[in-house]
Amino acid sequence: MTGQGLAQIALYFGVLLLITKPLGVYITAIFDGRVRFLSLLERPLYKLAGVKDGEEMRWQHYALAVLIFNVLGVITVYALQRFQDTLPLNPAGFAAVSADSSFNTALSFVTNTNWQGYAGETTMSYLTQMLALTVQNFLSAATGIVMAIALIRGFARKSANTIGNAWIDLTRCTLYLLLPICVVFALVLVSQGVIQNFSDYLTVETLDGGKQTIAMGPVASQEAIKMLGTNGGGFFNANSAHPFENPTAFSNFLQMLSIFAIPAALCWVFGRMVGDTRQGWAILAAMMITFAGFLIVVTVAEQQGNPVLTALGADQTVSTLQSGGNMEGKEVRYGITNSALFATITTAASCGAVNAMHDSFTPIGGFVPMMLIQLGEVIFGGAGSGLYGMLMFAIIAVFIAGLMIGRTPEYIGKKIEAFDMKMVSVAILITPLLVLVGTAIAVVTDAGIASRANPGAHGFSEILYAFSSAANNNGSAFAGISANVPFYNLMLGITVWFGRFLPIVAVLAVAGNLASKKQVPAGAGTLPTHGPLFITLLIGSVLLVGALTFIPALALGPFVEQLMMLGR
Repeated sequence: MTGQGLAQIALYFGVLLLITKPLGVYITAIFDGRVRFLSLLERPLYKLAGVKDGEEMRWQHYALAVLIFNVLGVITVYALQRFQDTLPLNPAGFAAVSADSSFNTALSFVTNTNWQGYAGETTMSYLTQMLALTVQNFLSAATGIVMAIALIRGFARKSANTIGNAWIDLTRCTLYLLLPICVVFALVLVSQGVIQNFSDYLTVETLDGGKQTIAMGPVASQEAIKMLGTNGGGFFNANSAHPFENPTAFSNFLQMLSIFAIPAALCWVFGRMVGDTRQGWAILAAMMITFAGFLIVVTVAEQQGNPVLTALGADQTVSTLQSGGNMEGKEVRYGITNSALFATITTAASCGAVNAMHDSFTPIGGFVPMMLIQLGEVIFGGAGSGLYGMLMFAIIAVFIAGLMIGRTPEYIGKKIEAFDMKMVSVAILITPLLVLVGTAIAVVTDAGIASRANPGAHGFSEILYAFSSAANNNGSAFAGISANVPFYNLMLGITVWFGRFLPIVAVLAVAGNLASKKQVPAGAGTLPTHGPLFITLLIGSVLLVGALTFIPALALGPFVEQLMMLGR
């Protein structure tokens, strides 16, 4: 790894840590009800929804409210796509989106997955991009964040029957956290060259005398929440590799920073709300150590390049075409380090944005983003979903420690009992089940195989990555699979829905059960959950579950492809 690359990575981590606590303080104040500068707008919304300010819910009611809210979102996004040809703000005159693609996109954006089987600039009208996709970017991010807050309340409360109010939490998260930051962020992106307009598409003459259509649109407003809410997707098919979405090195840095901003800050929020900030820093440390390990692997793999790609020179000597590293599928303005860093960030988080094509990475370089997704995206993870996913692994870690010494495990002063472990098991194991079953069905059916761009191990990796991305609500793709077909639109649509909401219901069940328990004082046999031993145990639990679940499948894809590459 070059010195310049190390400096770029060090700068990124430094700025991220610098903003973690201030943003965490602000988020805590929001959910404590101390931030109310838009109360004149907030109160009418509660009245319209029939919600009383201050009224709280049991976990079952909280879960039902979240499900109803998101089902309504699916219906709205589906309808806007199906009728976009009759609606305004469609300067390119796009036809209605097909039923299967509309189904997939509606489920994808509502679940914070943002998987796109279509090219945005040739499929979606401005109205659909704004009213359907951008709005859901806000609401799906808010859903993940309030789930994490509900779980934190479960740990923090004693002998309580409620974990908050879903409608109030969603409103405050959107009004006070996501909207204000995104307004400022969008303006900064515009200053960097990200477009924001309602112009007709432009037809220009190229240097060789040909004609080219250049897509326009309200891009910056979608780009801001796409990153901050760990949504992914993109206004353009090229995503964050497109110069209208991500034009400069500074915009690239800000986009990477915004992806991790809320997940990192929520770790501090966790520690603050449970009364011991060391707990939050321990979770954050486990995330950063694991992230750094994966980042080193992908960066070194891409800087080494592919030894198979060689050329015969004029002097009859053989030279490696990628002696400077693997630049295939990467933007020259970002280079290898920033492309590897972006890929690791976007797949460690539940964000499908990409500034390079993962399908063009080396086999081990492509393994890293795939494995990060398969770990459940808990290494920072999505806005909210990363923290509640990591807390599920924290419960497993203390459970394992409890088994070692033969006593009931405890975490943050709460005994972890049979019901908690059953729900934790559901939350963690449902996504591997969806990934492996979905991949198995795809590789044994003609419809699943027909969409592969490559045969053999790499083709298998494309399918495995697609289902891993869908079940874990990431949304990025190897891009070598033609997914906008009925088979994948339906299969992946079902996968993103169950991959999002079955774990959410399980997490809320854990939150409700923990909130009802009394606080147990730490004893001589209590495992300290803020020190190096617990951090190591937590990292081991995450990696062990991932290895046991996915290594056999990965052996058929990137591992065998790497061996084939080295064997030439």
